[in-house]
Amino acid sequence: MPGSRNVVTIGVFDGVHRGQRVLVAAARQEADQRGLPLVVVTFDPHPLAVVGSEAPPTSLASVEKRVELLRSAGADDVIVLTFDEKLQATEPEDFVRDILVGRLQVAAVAVGEDFRFGRRARGDVHLLTTMGAELGYDVIGVPLAGDAGTFWSSTLVRRLISDGDAAAAADMLGRPYEMTGSVIHGDARGRTLGFPTANLGWTGSPTLPGDGVYAGFLGDGTNRWPSAISVGTNPQFHTDQKRIETYVIDQTGLDLYDKQITLEFVDRVRGQLTFPDVDGLVAQMHTDVDTIRTLLSD
Repeated sequence: MPGSRNVVTIGVFDGVHRGQRVLVAAARQEADQRGLPLVVVTFDPHPLAVVGSEAPPTSLASVEKRVELLRSAGADDVIVLTFDEKLQATEPEDFVRDILVGRLQVAAVAVGEDFRFGRRARGDVHLLTTMGAELGYDVIGVPLAGDAGTFWSSTLVRRLISDGDAAAAADMLGRPYEMTGSVIHGDARGRTLGFPTANLGWTGSPTLPGDGVYAGFLGDGTNRWPSAISVGTNPQFHTDQKRIETYVIDQTGLDLYDKQITLEFVDRVRGQLTFPDVDGLVAQMHTDVDTIRTLLSD
């Protein structure tokens, strides 16, 4: 931790997926061998929001959730650096001297073998190693991790979520993908159909799951209930705004309005459909709930 020598690892760590946890685990092992704390350095906002010419990537976890996940993965401390134009323009040599050595008193730094940093992304493992020989710290380059010939990456996780493959995304994340927000008022149409739903209001730019019906869970900080989650524009009723609506299975009388909730997307059970009439929709909803109840009880 700042004030003592530390082992450090650096990255955006969006989602803290399995590949990123391999890096944290390697740094944790090095810290344990040296009897030193492990400090994880991450950035907010995403660097591509500042340096990219295109829209920045959507988020897999809020910065607060990232900190929580990094601590649970083994970090003793998490430093969140504000990625702004000043940091973008920092020469990699200055980043090493001022932040790694000056601020964090680095004894060893673990980074992915493709890690780049500093102005124009000029810094890399080779530069870190060269400066480490001069300034008295070691460098651990960690190979990219994956399975079945595929590297685990935040880009791939986003694509899986957007495509509706919640199960594959959960496997790569090591947990179901989550969205957090407040319950907002909707059309109250689900109540008239016998399936009262909680409508999720979100902020920022989370990665939105592909349209369809999902098996998942709704948590309110105290309880965690099996749920059927609908994502889409609700074409049966000719709406055009994307919504995320959740029916909590086998629970009645819940008052979730204005409460903060977290949705976990476990698996998609079907895509978005339209039906000849409302009776057909209601029959399908009963089938969906039965399917999800069984899936989540296994």
